[in-house]
Amino acid sequence: MTIGAIDIVVNPFTPAEVTKGQTGYDEAFMAQVRMPEGMRGGLSIEQHLEIMDEANVEHALLIAVRAGDPMRQGSFEIPYTQIADYVTAYPSRFSGLAGVDPTRGMQQLYDLEHAVHELGFVGAHSYPHWFSLPPDAPQWYPIYAKCCELDIPIMMQVGQNLIYQKHVRLPSVAKPILLDRIAIDFPELKLIGIHVGTPWADEMIAMAWKHENVYIGIDAYAPKHLPASLVHYMNSYGSHKVLFGTDWPVIDPRRGRRELEDYELRDNALRSVLRDNALAVFPALQSRVRAA
Repeated sequence: MTIGAIDIVVNPFTPAEVTKGQTGYDEAFMAQVRMPEGMRGGLSIEQHLEIMDEANVEHALLIAVRAGDPMRQGSFEIPYTQIADYVTAYPSRFSGLAGVDPTRGMQQLYDLEHAVHELGFVGAHSYPHWFSLPPDAPQWYPIYAKCCELDIPIMMQVGQNLIYQKHVRLPSVAKPILLDRIAIDFPELKLIGIHVGTPWADEMIAMAWKHENVYIGIDAYAPKHLPASLVHYMNSYGSHKVLFGTDWPVIDPRRGRRELEDYELRDNALRSVLRDNALAVFPALQSRVRAA
């Protein structure tokens, strides 16, 4: 494993986030994704870094999640400053992603500008299902415009969402095809459809193939379960459009890396997926990650 990977989708999962209810998961969800019982109380940042080292993951993007109206049962958020503290402690290993909330109006735009200019965050992140708003809803458009102004990409879940908490059942509102209108309206905006787009992976491929500014994040699902069409895409004409991620703690980066390498992709394709594409989509990383 000579290529230092960049993990573009990482949720902080220390005992602090678990204790504060900042994960959005309950025991049933953790059992569903087969999370080892020994880590369900969270792992320290230092323990996570040890796992990253074992997987040769050089850098990871930590999400300051904003998930739903704070008054709604099950909603949660991780303050931007909490992520900034992790990044400050380990600047060569982590960068921040600003979770966005379309219900906060102008305040969200001010927050996003602060996150980039003052905290050094490198991109934005959204969970449409937590707001029951598909990604092409008008409430998102000011956020997309601000991302263009700040010259940062935005990633969003564009596939089904699971039941993260027993009493919180959210509808799946985002399909990859909905990126079509956004990519047309904001050709300057880099859009990353994360969580593979499952179960609409072929639709996700179609969007990435059609639009220069649309990319695919292969996180949240073990790589061995990726559909054959996506494996072919990232090993051939789409090798510049796919980015490695784990959605930690859902997928262990050691497993994610091992199973991706089991496909025996072409050397340049593997390097692009693991590292180079992230550096191209998140240009701010180029000054934070050592040349390799």
